[in-house]
Amino acid sequence: MAGRREEQRPPEAGQHKLPLRPWQIRERHFNVRRKGLDPVEIRAFLHRVADELTVAQTALVAVREENVRIKDALRTWQSAQAAKRHYR
Repeated sequence: MAGRREEQRPPEAGQHKLPLRPWQIRERHFNVRRKGLDPVEIRAFLHRVADELTVAQTALVAVREENVRIKDALRTWQSAQAAKRHYR
């Protein structure tokens, strides 16, 4: 890797500007307190990851449904074109 990426503080809830990038998840570090990691910080990060995963999965379902619709329309069009050529 070319250089260390800049450490980013997690935004407050509801202030996420850009989608998480895989490197942000892989390189995420949590502050260590006297009794270990800050559970509030970890929970906020996990909620953000879960929210973004939900958005991605919802978008994927929509894309798959659109793909099926387009393929069906293409098959219908191809069948109509073949029928036209057959009856000429």
